[in-house]
Amino acid sequence: MKTIESLGDLKDKRVLVRSDFNVPLDADKHITDDGRIRAALPTLKTLLDAGAKVIIVAHLGRPKGQVNPDFSLAPVATRLAELTGVKVTLAQDTVGESAQAAVAALEPGNIVLLENVRFNAAETSKDDAERAAFAEQLAALADVFVSDGFGVVHRKQASVYDVARILPAASGLLVAKEIESLGKAVNDPERPYTVVLGGSKVSDKLGVIANLLGKADRLLIGGGMAYTFLAAQGHEVGTSLLEEDQIDTVKGYLDTAKANGVELLLPVDTVVAPEFKADAPASVVAADAMPADQMGLDIGPKTRELFAQAIASSKTVVWNGPMGVFEFPAFAEGTKAVAKAISDSDAFSVIGGGDSAAAVRTLGFDESTFSHISTGGGASLELLEGKTLPGIAVLDD
Repeated sequence: MKTIESLGDLKDKRVLVRSDFNVPLDADKHITDDGRIRAALPTLKTLLDAGAKVIIVAHLGRPKGQVNPDFSLAPVATRLAELTGVKVTLAQDTVGESAQAAVAALEPGNIVLLENVRFNAAETSKDDAERAAFAEQLAALADVFVSDGFGVVHRKQASVYDVARILPAASGLLVAKEIESLGKAVNDPERPYTVVLGGSKVSDKLGVIANLLGKADRLLIGGGMAYTFLAAQGHEVGTSLLEEDQIDTVKGYLDTAKANGVELLLPVDTVVAPEFKADAPASVVAADAMPADQMGLDIGPKTRELFAQAIASSKTVVWNGPMGVFEFPAFAEGTKAVAKAISDSDAFSVIGGGDSAAAVRTLGFDESTFSHISTGGGASLELLEGKTLPGIAVLDD
């Protein structure tokens, strides 16, 4: 995969950077987690120090191809200026008159942030020609392209894939680090290799589980998806999240794990409540003795201990998906216990983006105690599945 060095001398060059600035905002449009912006800084600093004119293309939210002020990148522009200490100009459009004027006036060592690329329907179009035409407009703004939005490299979109086919293209430092770290965990793990999977649905992680059953030494299953596994074993799961149409698939996974010698650990106890509410009265029950009128919202204390011991004895740990409803303090202990166990371990650890990365930050853990925190939930999942990512493959062409 080509890196920034392959682009040669960038002094006075216009460099189009695809970043992932899809950050969470509160009701007042304040950024509540700037992790993705901070993750982009090493690449941006490298380009700025080289004397490049940096033009950033990024998205926020799902405006569905329509201009929507609720999804403006204005808060990102403000925070980016604070973090970089350079002038950041926000264009009022992506490829129109405002963008063209801003780029024309751009001085080396400064940044133009184009307005939300997903305000343009062609960005995510399934029509190759429509996407390519929009990519040509983006490419006209720059001399070279740097792909640094790992959270979108699994998408065949104009600003991710098509632009890289038009301009000289390379990966940014963030994308290179993501591929190296996830590749090390997936393709060359030091053993024992443990994968912790959580989140709400088994169906979101079918490909990951199928792939890992041939690679991992241990699979630890928590979160809402664990109840489909417990149901597959014949246990009552009450009103917990359950995907009945996946029970037969899960039974197959249990059989495959046994046949392959993969240790598959499920909750032995669970925190239940009568309803999905932050202040719902919680109690702990054995995983094989759940009341029919209760729902599981977190792994229990014995499971936390079991999972922590498995993590402590591992040399490589990959974690994707929370163990419970960590947004509710009463049901955050399982996720906290897994995060602490990984943080305390000497293993090479990868936190697979999305809710897991958010949990690490929300629960106050020191990010430096993890080997790598991915910025892309969907992209990291697809890598764990063994899939080829379009935005990466195009950089190898």
